[in-house]
Amino acid sequence: MPTVLLTLGRLPKALDLARGFARIGWRVVVAEPFARHLCGSSRAVAKSIRVPAPVDGRQAYLAALAQVVRDESVALVLPVSEETMHVAHLPPLLPDGVRVLTMPPEALLPLHHKGGFVAFARANGLDVPDSAPLGDPAAQAIAATGRVVVKPVHSCSGRGVVMLPEGAALPAAEVPCIVQRFVAGAEFSTCTLAHQGRVLATTIYRGTQMSGSVAVAFERVAHPAIEDWVRRFVAAANWSGFIAFDLIVDADGRPWGLECNPRTTSGLHFFEAADLARAIIDPAAPAPRHRPEPRLQQFWSCLTETQLSLFRGGPFAKNLRALLTTRDVCWQARDPMPLLAMPWTTWPIIRMAAQRRVPFGEVATLDVGWYD
Repeated sequence: MPTVLLTLGRLPKALDLARGFARIGWRVVVAEPFARHLCGSSRAVAKSIRVPAPVDGRQAYLAALAQVVRDESVALVLPVSEETMHVAHLPPLLPDGVRVLTMPPEALLPLHHKGGFVAFARANGLDVPDSAPLGDPAAQAIAATGRVVVKPVHSCSGRGVVMLPEGAALPAAEVPCIVQRFVAGAEFSTCTLAHQGRVLATTIYRGTQMSGSVAVAFERVAHPAIEDWVRRFVAAANWSGFIAFDLIVDADGRPWGLECNPRTTSGLHFFEAADLARAIIDPAAPAPRHRPEPRLQQFWSCLTETQLSLFRGGPFAKNLRALLTTRDVCWQARDPMPLLAMPWTTWPIIRMAAQRRVPFGEVATLDVGWYD
């Protein structure tokens, strides 16, 4: 039985990956900085191993992962979320023949950098909004022409993002940021699995329930223009592995790429988990099918937002109907504990979010993010 190592276990995306590989006969091991985590309560996971968080020392984190690979005879290392940028540096520490599903750092990190992504996309003829580093005269010129978005070059879940009206003064550059022209339109996200510049499968989706700036309920949609944008980017980058984008479609139906996440996103939930695992192992396998449900939710987060809408004057009735009629991303009758035990397994993140008074999603990956 071959073994796959997931390098994070706290997020529902990891649970889908674990279940998919277990269904096709693989042994699943999870490396996680938290002592308890979502995947740890799943029947799909054979073993959980605690490792140091990369924010506390990248080399110690990589050494711990390499030790797990050797101890557990791992054949495939599969990063899940923001830790991907660290895991990309792991291959030189591993025995020959161990596959790591990431691009090398020299390809990955420039696209994780929001300014680097814009430069790459523009150089390859893809539509992206005018952008410039905060503090550069070009940024001031962009701000003088209309609304802008100021965002840290390394961030996720909307952390540190500021929207400014036309003519507003730009903030001081406390951390490296870009200033990006605001594009009006409908926002979409994607999740793609690719191999050597070829798209194997793409999900396009939009958030239907938000917790702060993070979507906790999702709707899968069809959008050929976005699919074409993604195909062109993947081909230009000769990409292998997961890659995702946030885009705006303007009033003319034209997609504009806002930023790149060279990793999985919540769109992964819409794939049939076993199909996805097969495609990861063998890119020549049939393309992963989408699940039949066009809408999915993270139940506990949506429950919280529904309760809050009752007291904040929000659309409580609409939220309640969606809560009661939308399938949870984690629920499986044959593997019920991840959903049922989630308030206990995710308590470290819940506590951190409460202490900082921010949504769960904004702190869920603070200890594994890449900030260089």
